[in-house]
Amino acid sequence: MTSFFDYHLLEHLIAQHPAAERDAARLLVVRRTARALEHRTFRDLPDLLSSGDLVVLNDTRVLPARLVGRRESTGGKWESLFLRVVESGLWEMLAQTRSYPELGTTFVTDTNLRLVLRGRTTDRHWLMEPQESGTPPELLARYGHIPLPPYIRKGQEEDSDRERYQTVYANATGSVAAPTAGLHFTPSVFERLAARGIGTARVTLHVGLGTFAPVKADDPTKHVIHAEWCEVTQSAVDAIRATKERGGRVVAIGTTTTRTLESAARPDSLRPFCGETALFIHEPFEFRVVDALVTNFHLPRTTLLLLVGALAGSELLHQAYAEAVLREYRFFSYGDAMLVLG
Repeated sequence: MTSFFDYHLLEHLIAQHPAAERDAARLLVVRRTARALEHRTFRDLPDLLSSGDLVVLNDTRVLPARLVGRRESTGGKWESLFLRVVESGLWEMLAQTRSYPELGTTFVTDTNLRLVLRGRTTDRHWLMEPQESGTPPELLARYGHIPLPPYIRKGQEEDSDRERYQTVYANATGSVAAPTAGLHFTPSVFERLAARGIGTARVTLHVGLGTFAPVKADDPTKHVIHAEWCEVTQSAVDAIRATKERGGRVVAIGTTTTRTLESAARPDSLRPFCGETALFIHEPFEFRVVDALVTNFHLPRTTLLLLVGALAGSELLHQAYAEAVLREYRFFSYGDAMLVLG
């Protein structure tokens, strides 16, 4: 029942800034077999894993996908979020303005990029043409803002967000939200993982806007989940197979990595994969790849929270969240983390 994954959170527990140091975030360890909870910090992660384990990371990079500005003719306020490029080459954008502008209307961002409205797919999904040549990553890097979730300073970017809302290993540009479990990693953590004989591998999933959408139906099987593009390479598959053969655990860093790996293991076994996935992970679910999970604390009634419940067990997850609230862990994208072990 989706309602089981609903909870009340006091506003002061929603992290508005990241921890002073990435790996200084708190880490709630959830042990499934022992049904036990343990309080650590993220820099303890290497000590909580074993030689022969494999840490799998999502190397997506967040686009500065948020554009704000005004209508050129009237000065009316406007803001939007870049979603994708459609076949015609136009930008599909989630747009917000007070009126219903006509096609051909020009908008100017606060950074002086001009865009012309050329069409709509829905009232708020506009098709826009930038009036400057360049790829979306190039233009957004020049003119865009980091698309912080609205619960962080109402989406208002600060200079430090350009660095802190990216993982230190971000590489493949394409997300409109960060894979937040990876925000806690530092070069020091990676050095200590390697020193303990714990390997790393990378996959890619470009996080879409739908990742924050609540599950409104109380029966989760009635929910239509968003699709996201992901890729698992042959080298990642080889590393995972070698890990399983030596008896090591595959530790997914984040729900996005989990969704990517389990998508690549459908319909029968793990293999290289490249394309969109609409895999919805909730109880009951057979995990074919992932043995352990590092994840942040998620919004109520989201598909991300249901995914964590499928691995940890909903009852134990409920206890973990209650403990996190009691101990005043910091929640959501810039908040603390949880490690789910067997």
